[in-house]
Amino acid sequence: MEDKTILCIGAGYVGGPTMAMIAAKCPDYTVLIVDINEERINAWNSDTLPIYEPGLDDVVKKARGRNLFFSTDIVGGIKKAGIIFVSVNTPTKDFGAGAGKAADLQYWEKTARSIVEHSEGNKIVIEKSTLPVRTAEAMHRILNANTKGLHFEVLSNPEFLAEGTAVKDLENPDRVLIGAMTTERGQEALKKIVAIYENWVSRDKIKTTNVWSSELTKLVSNAMLAQRISSVNSLSALCEKTDADIQEVSEAMGLDSRIGSKFLKAGVGFGGSCFKKDILNLVYLCEHYNLPEVARYWEQVVFMNEFQERRFVGKIIQKMFNTVSDKRIAIFGFAFKADTGDTRESPAIYISKWLLEEKAKIAIYDPKATKNAKLELSGIEGNIEYCDCPYEAAKGAHAIAVLTDWNEFKTYDYLKIFNEMEKPAFLFDGRNVLDHKKLFSIGFNVFPLGKPELSHLDDGN
Repeated sequence: MEDKTILCIGAGYVGGPTMAMIAAKCPDYTVLIVDINEERINAWNSDTLPIYEPGLDDVVKKARGRNLFFSTDIVGGIKKAGIIFVSVNTPTKDFGAGAGKAADLQYWEKTARSIVEHSEGNKIVIEKSTLPVRTAEAMHRILNANTKGLHFEVLSNPEFLAEGTAVKDLENPDRVLIGAMTTERGQEALKKIVAIYENWVSRDKIKTTNVWSSELTKLVSNAMLAQRISSVNSLSALCEKTDADIQEVSEAMGLDSRIGSKFLKAGVGFGGSCFKKDILNLVYLCEHYNLPEVARYWEQVVFMNEFQERRFVGKIIQKMFNTVSDKRIAIFGFAFKADTGDTRESPAIYISKWLLEEKAKIAIYDPKATKNAKLELSGIEGNIEYCDCPYEAAKGAHAIAVLTDWNEFKTYDYLKIFNEMEKPAFLFDGRNVLDHKKLFSIGFNVFPLGKPELSHLDDGN
């Protein structure tokens, strides 16, 4: 049966883990994942997956070769499948109308036209990529403008995965959201997709809406989460001026059940593939519908994120006697968050570039993201060293900048690190993950975010 064959076009951070979980939980379905990137597909078929996600290896190995298959045969997959998930890249446009804010839908439209060209029967097509509101309507028109007499039903099923916990999020989600057309055919298709998730998700956690509500929910969910991060980061600047402690403030504030504690942790800024892109998409949408005040409100969330990154670099320069020229700075962490190798929009990218512009020498160590760090900084001029261990990165360094909240950073021998650094030794904790008092007692000059500094210097720096 075609409805028992699922195709996912796009084998990235969303498509790969999501389809692997569906295959593992739904052994009576055949799940095909296709991508034009042969190197990526080869990695999915190997012992070294193209992305790092705790628990993902076990899920893939459970189903791969049984009912989970990775391939570059997009045409063959389209012909076989009755249900097609579209999980292609939708980056922010860098050209033309809406440049810098609107989503670039060229890959999405090419995929839609490819589905039309190679389909031999009716299909259910599901948006898995983050797309602007009412994109499903445009996809529906493209698909159903075919001359083959075929019918395509378009649904929205956005992902709400947090990198680093994606497998847990898939196995036990807060909710699964599925949006469909309100037509009879749309509701029939909806039931088929609900039935897939009911194999392991309780029905009360499967939220069904119209397709437009589903699309918008994805955008505003990410916008709200990013807003919380930017809000607490804005307060970290005030805490440093008043000698308040941002951790104490956010913990006390988070005890209010109306606010809650999630996403109230100060840091150097949010990153990842979704937050910035989705907020700018929301801004563009508000501008399109002539809501400039709403657009400016959400755009400020992105501005605050950039402010926090620049403020962190400014602090490094100021505290290190107003120059980092020819000084070695060890970068601890390049991924945008712990437990992932993903570096997309990571604050470390911008912080590293600004430090290089100031003629600093940077030595980068990350447990999982070194390969991606090299890609992010390829073509950037300056003195960059990629290290295999933190002790190598810190040897001879004037400062350490902690940019990712990896738990392993807490376990290092900082006395050993201190002894091999230039003096005075500086440590800038951009994630507030280390024991600052202990570091200070070793001899470090410690500068957290949103907390009082611990400095041995007497000259006000």
